[in-house]
This record gives sequence, structure tokens and C-alpha cells, in this order.
Amino acid sequence: MVIEERPRTDVDLAVLLDAAFGELVARYGPDGRSQVGDGARFLVAAVDGQAVGCGAVQHLDDLTGELKRMYVVPGHRGRGIARSLLGALEDLARDQGYRRLRLATGTRQPEAIALYETCAYTRVEPYGKYVHDPLSRCYEKALPVR
Repeated sequence: MVIEERPRTDVDLAVLLDAAFGELVARYGPDGRSQVGDGARFLVAAVDGQAVGCGAVQHLDDLTGELKRMYVVPGHRGRGIARSLLGALEDLARDQGYRRLRLATGTRQPEAIALYETCAYTRVEPYGKYVHDPLSRCYEKALPVR
């Protein structure tokens, strides 16, 4: 597996983002698609040259990055790709000077909740647009300086 940064305009990344959105619509309906900021940096995981997962880190505040668009195609789940991608995104956030990483997921994504909780993310009060969303679950992880 190779994990590399890709520009927002990357065709493989666009396919993954569309698939991720399709899955969210199936679970939650068409409302509530959160935007990814222009300054977000994307990583793509590829297996045998095929893009199978993605995620992004965007600016939340001077010390905090926000994890966005974490996704692995269904046929490649359960192989450690999400865990490896999450570690790479944490490294990317740390390299950008962030001391913590936040994220929002949803109650209808138990596999995502399990991943984040087993990777030392702690549940926090909802923030931003998630404050009044009863289906949101927000998490945070400190990123110690290496």
C-alpha cells in the first residue's frame, strides 16, 4: 500500500470523494454535506496502483486540524487501510504544526466510531455546525510533538 498526498483536482480522489458522499447519503439522506476548505490537504491510499481510500486535514484553528473525508472503499475494508491512512493523516497534521486533531462522524457509522475510539480519539462536545446535530459524534486526539 502507498499513501501519498494528492491535489484536490486528482481524478482518483474525486471518485473516492463521490463514493464517500454516496455512502453518507445512503445513511443520512441528502442534507448536511459539510464542505472541505480550500486549504485542506488530501491523502490517498492505493493498493496495487488502485486508489482505495482517502482523507484530508483542514485548518480549524492555530493549534487544531480537522479530519475530513476519511473513506475506504467497501471491498478493501477490514485490511488495516483506514488505520494506516489515519496515522498518515495524523502525521500530516503534526507536520503542519497542529497539536490536536478533531473530527465529526455520525451515529450511523459504528465502524468509524470504533476506529477512532481504538486509535485514542476521545469524545468531545460537538463543535461548529455539529452542535445541534443529534446524529453527530465529535472526537479529538492530542498530537504530541515528535
